Amino acid sequence: MTVEKWSTLEEIAEARARFEAAIPGWRAPAAFGVGIAAREPDDAHPEAVFPVVNVGKGPLPAVVMATVCGHSGGTASYELTRERLAEAIALAEPAEACTDVPHPNIKAWRGLLADLDEAGDAAFAVAVFVGDLADPVADGHDAAFRRAVATDGTVQ
Repeated sequence: MTVEKWSTLEEIAEARARFEAAIPGWRAPAAFGVGIAAREPDDAHPEAVFPVVNVGKGPLPAVVMATVCGHSGGTASYELTRERLAEAIALAEPAEACTDVPHPNIKAWRGLLADLDEAGDAAFAVAVFVGDLADPVADGHDAAFRRAVATDGTVQ
């Protein structure tokens, strides 16, 4: 079995185009992120935490996560099982062969996977897509993500 690697920015762009073409009606989000949330929020863990905030960037990770979630456009959030998060990592990791750009989403997703393993059933991963920053907030996860967008000084 040949393991796919995307060693250049052009190969990453081609892979992204293939993912986009496979989603009918695909519209790239204005912002997206993947975080972790407690099943039973408390004072120590009141809402989802997003280690990487993507605003206007991260088109490959966005479409990879959309592929896993079944998202085609607009504003929505999706609870992710450990298996779905691992699937997204596997779909995106060929991009790591390209050292011309950092890959903060893949790194963060691996960290979230480890956090889920540690938390067991007490937490879950959540993917949030914001079609347009002017869209109404879809739910509590979207609200937490937008607070992260508003306060994050190192937008990826």
